[in-house]
Amino acid sequence: MPQRVCYFCGKEIEPGTGIMLVKNDGSIVWFCSSKCFKSYKMGRDPRKLPWTKKYKMR
Repeated sequence: MPQRVCYFCGKEIEPGTGIMLVKNDGSIVWFCSSKCFKSYKMGRDPRKLPWTKKYKMR
């Protein structure tokens, strides 16, 4: 099975788990947890959250 990566935090997703979101343009986005999914829907920037792999030190 292909390894998937969370669109929000960058963490690898185990096969059979996660949340799949299909956008109107047909692109598929995967999330590892509801925490990442809800943060994406609220418009949070993953570069500003220290628990993500996309976090940038200033």
